[in-house]
Amino acid sequence: QVRLVESGGDLVQPGGSLRLSCAASGIIFSRNVMGWYRQAPGKERELVATLTSGGNINNINYGGSVKGRFTISRDVAKNTMYLQMNNLKAEDTAVYYCNLVNNGGGISYPYWGQGTQVTVSS
Repeated sequence: QVRLVESGGDLVQPGGSLRLSCAASGIIFSRNVMGWYRQAPGKERELVATLTSGGNINNINYGGSVKGRFTISRDVAKNTMYLQMNNLKAEDTAVYYCNLVNNGGGISYPYWGQGTQVTVSS
């Protein structure tokens, strides 16, 4: 089992910055994908960024609306993932969810955190 705990959500003015953290505990496979997703009121959950780890793979992928403004990173020793968000816009307002997918034996095991609220408003 895996537990994901997000933190760092807050109210911030447009143009401001925030850093979200996701602390993972439990059994984490060497091959996995960690990522951030977000869901605004009345909208579907969407990809923000993912980081694939394992073997020779270390790929990062961003959703189109956050490219150039958000940066995903990971501290493997601390089992913690981060999302640095700069130049925040009102449309970035959403609940941000941490996601981990363990990959092993041809099977994927997804896990989600409880979410953290980010509100961008003046």
